[in-house]
This record gives sequence, structure tokens and C-alpha cells, in this order.
Amino acid sequence: MWLLRSLSRIAGISGIAWGSLAGPERAWHWLFLTGLMAGGLLAHNVIGQPMPAESAAPLWLIAATGLLVGLGTRMGGGCTSGHGVCGLGRRSPRSLVATATLMTLGVVTVFIMRSVTGGAV
Repeated sequence: MWLLRSLSRIAGISGIAWGSLAGPERAWHWLFLTGLMAGGLLAHNVIGQPMPAESAAPLWLIAATGLLVGLGTRMGGGCTSGHGVCGLGRRSPRSLVATATLMTLGVVTVFIMRSVTGGAV
């Protein structure tokens, strides 16, 4: 809400990350991303939550899925934080469709993966 009120910007992480690399107003993008990471680190230290286990997936698979997520984000005009949190909060019909599509495809993907792997996902 602060970002929307102060800069009239939606706090969609993919757009902010892209803007930190290619946008004309890079300074606030970097500050936002730094604060996001610092907040996560602070919460981790205060709560004492252990670090997540390292993924056993091969690096090529992680890179490929990251590229596909990035492509989908660009095609969908935003990510889950932009559409699901900010867009739904603003009652955007476009965000409702995007979020419903994302959630439906997520459920279908988990169903398929559990069917293929026999429940071990």
C-alpha cells in the first residue's frame, strides 16, 4: 500500500526486478529489493527458522523452470504478487482472471506430477 500511495506503483516483484535491470528509475527498485531480502533475513534470524534444504534438482532444470516462470510472467503482465496480492486488493478483473488461471494450472501441475512420480513430489 505504501508503494501504491507514495509512487503510484504496484508492488509486483517481477516488474520491480525487471525495472532494476532495465528501467529508467532503478534506484527505488534496488532499494525495494534490498529491503525485501533484508526483511527476509531479519525474520529468519528473529524467528530462528532453519534455512531450507538445498534442492536436489539439477541446475539445468532449475534454470529452465526459472526461464519459463519469467516468460509466463511477461506474457501474463505480472506475477503472483502483482496480480494475486495487489491486483485482487484493488479489485482488478484482469488480476482475478490471472490469479484464477495461475491457481488452476498450479493444481493441475501438482496432480500430473504426483500421478507421474507416484505421489513423491
